[in-house]
Amino acid sequence: MAKRIDVTDLNVYYSAFKAVEGVSMTVEPRSVTAFIGPSGCGKSTFLRTLNRMHEVIAGGRVEGKVMLDNQDLYAPNMDPVAVRRTVGMVFQRPNPFPTMSIYDNVAAGLRLNGVKNKKSLDGVVETSLKSANLWNEVKDRLGKPGAGLSGGQQQRLCIARAIAVQPQVLLMDEPCSALDPISTLAIEDLVSQLKNEFTIVIVTHNMQQAARVSDRTAFFNLRATGEPGRLVEIGDTTKIFNNPTQQATEDYISGRFG
Repeated sequence: MAKRIDVTDLNVYYSAFKAVEGVSMTVEPRSVTAFIGPSGCGKSTFLRTLNRMHEVIAGGRVEGKVMLDNQDLYAPNMDPVAVRRTVGMVFQRPNPFPTMSIYDNVAAGLRLNGVKNKKSLDGVVETSLKSANLWNEVKDRLGKPGAGLSGGQQQRLCIARAIAVQPQVLLMDEPCSALDPISTLAIEDLVSQLKNEFTIVIVTHNMQQAARVSDRTAFFNLRATGEPGRLVEIGDTTKIFNNPTQQATEDYISGRFG
């Protein structure tokens, strides 16, 4: 079951540098929340704290709390690898495992989790590819390299790989920025379908995309270069785009800066 995220007073550091300051927000289950804001304002950094991916960079650490329902993702006994199984991630550029087939790309996480039964793997691979709207395009060439697909197909393959292990949350860091308009539309349609099963958080620089796919939108900004990014406001997407509370939000959405 998709779960709710509660973040309280989160500060994100890379060694001594504070990248994000004082973020508190709630992400509702089975919804799409979009993060918008100018480059360098901490959107992607904050996104990565939701599954502890920022820790793969030396010096990455947080202060504050990230709860997934009643589970503290930063509790001392919490394994970051287990967090990343629960909170999946799709990156800016499609990154299928280059030496693996389409089938093996989707099955990789299951095998890491100890699933060996061929029938079980077959079932999940098919279901995941169908959920990613890719099955009909690849069902006759599952043994071919995943890297041989088009860019849009590769990104949907990466989404299939992410959801195969049944995460409760799916993070997407600008998943369409490297794609053509037709592939972008396919990913947007997919996001709208996947929110029926998953809690989705997406970073995007595309205002129209945020307006199309998200239920809620969070606007991040920074006061000056070198300052930490901050959450300016979060609310229903319609309200953020049509009647934001903060002048900075209105200025950004209307194109006055960014």
